[in-house]
Amino acid sequence: MEEKKRDSFSRETEGLSSYEQLTAPLCSEISNGTICCDRTGLRSDVCVMKGDIRTNSASSSLFLFTSTKNNNNTKPEKIKPYTRKWETSVMDTVQELNLITKDSNKSSDRVCDVYHDVPAVFFSTGGYTGNVYHEFNDGLIPLFITSQRFNKKVVFVIVEYHDWWEMKYGNIVSQLSDYPLVDFSGDSRTHCFKEATVGLRIHDELTVNSTLMINGNETIVDFRNVLDRAYAPRIQSLVQEEANETTTVDFKKPKLVILSRNGSRAILNEDLLVKLAEETGFNVEVLRPDKRTEMAKIYRSMNTSDVMIGVHGAAMTHFLFLKPKTVFIQIVPLGTDWAAETYYGEPAKKLGLKYIGYKITPKESSLYDEYGKDDPIIRDPDSLNDKGWEYTKKIYLQGQNVKLDLRRFRETLTRSYDFSIRRRFREEVPRLLVT
Repeated sequence: MEEKKRDSFSRETEGLSSYEQLTAPLCSEISNGTICCDRTGLRSDVCVMKGDIRTNSASSSLFLFTSTKNNNNTKPEKIKPYTRKWETSVMDTVQELNLITKDSNKSSDRVCDVYHDVPAVFFSTGGYTGNVYHEFNDGLIPLFITSQRFNKKVVFVIVEYHDWWEMKYGNIVSQLSDYPLVDFSGDSRTHCFKEATVGLRIHDELTVNSTLMINGNETIVDFRNVLDRAYAPRIQSLVQEEANETTTVDFKKPKLVILSRNGSRAILNEDLLVKLAEETGFNVEVLRPDKRTEMAKIYRSMNTSDVMIGVHGAAMTHFLFLKPKTVFIQIVPLGTDWAAETYYGEPAKKLGLKYIGYKITPKESSLYDEYGKDDPIIRDPDSLNDKGWEYTKKIYLQGQNVKLDLRRFRETLTRSYDFSIRRRFREEVPRLLVT
């Protein structure tokens, strides 16, 4: 039997559909004293517990105390609360939790240090956390999806907790929960809940499917509205800090942000790109974020832009910070077509952005001079990708830079400028009529 073709960008994603299910998820309604696990999803497992629930971090366990009768009908479960279930290599690194029923008559096991009168959601910030794409795709958006039905009356319990993660994303988390985070392993106290969801639901790459939401019809636009609320106070303070600074920026011009990269997949003639964009009529900002860059500052730059340009990579996740109807230009290096469209192109369209995928020609790639026009790396990138993820990573992701053909790229810039001017005009006319 012919071996199933593997796309190296999807690693172990064979069989993943765009949306996992089109009906209400399992375990959305369960009786008291029950553990119910939904393992039908290809991307994640989710278990729900209801009743007298108590944490025991030393044994990586959640105990559900119930009567002997119910205890006999509820088998123990194990779950890794991370949303890349199909990818065994990373799931092997994720902490596993034990969900165990205990006899409620054994009171010596039932000491409660902290009682919570709202439900809990348990999830891991292990795995690929540290990469901004995975932090949003595998964590924050699934957390939004899973917690919306609680209307902020929920406690988040983090497995594999990191201080830096809370510092980086605390503003967003505070929009989803009214309660402090709990560090599952670092807090040895017994936390008690009446209901717990263990694991997060995920719909697709960087998106929210309204038809799968429990008790709601939220979309990815609603998640972006959460970001707006999360960063608004800090952005307001930034505006006040800059109020006395002199500026020569012409705010009548559309703003274009270039997300700059260092190392691989850099735009080698970025300075000439800036000059061309300015000649086209844009105010240009070159943004070079790193792991220490404050998220609110990145959000502010993106949120006030009309056009964003960047080369395919994790930083393209910041398209979520763009306002709907603005332009997102993703420069697509050789060998990255599928990943660029799947991970960022399609999700951007769902957010309501004007998405343009600029696929470079072989001569715009640094690989052209390195290998020559007749090498399979240039002629047939799919054949290299079919050899596996390590080939793709080494050649097309880590070993490639871009030198744009600015005569060719000028057309994309001009189209984006014209689109931005027309959009601004359409938005301005109603305001003028009102005044």
